[in-house]
Amino acid sequence: MLDPKQRLTVDPNSLEVVKGFERDHVEGSVPQLASEEDLRNALESAFSYRGDVTITRKDGSQLEGYIFDRRTAATLDDSRVRIIPKNERTKVEVAYSEIAALAFTGRDMAAGKSWETWVKNYWEKRAAGEKNIGLKPESLEE
Repeated sequence: MLDPKQRLTVDPNSLEVVKGFERDHVEGSVPQLASEEDLRNALESAFSYRGDVTITRKDGSQLEGYIFDRRTAATLDDSRVRIIPKNERTKVEVAYSEIAALAFTGRDMAAGKSWETWVKNYWEKRAAGEKNIGLKPESLEE
């Protein structure tokens, strides 16, 4: 048992990172959709992306917004992605088979905002003698 007077320090650089929680750096990218597997992988990345994407349908129409849900099935016709269009409150469903292109066009709202980064900054501020250090949301406005 630890002595209550003993301080436990945490070095954020030595913390383990759980496999599968690494962030892809896809902001601004346009993945190649040469195969069904490419499309499925790109949509999985888009689902975990914290920014807007632009879907170009095979009919040439475009839809920009945030992907909040996807339902995969055995075929592309039966698989669906659900998106909230930019500046709208509606929800639109698009079949994977209708998608010709995908682009990560919006700013990644989660970039650089990891728990490890926050802990590191906290300990640096505390070591510098700052007071009233706590969890405070960052402004989403630039």
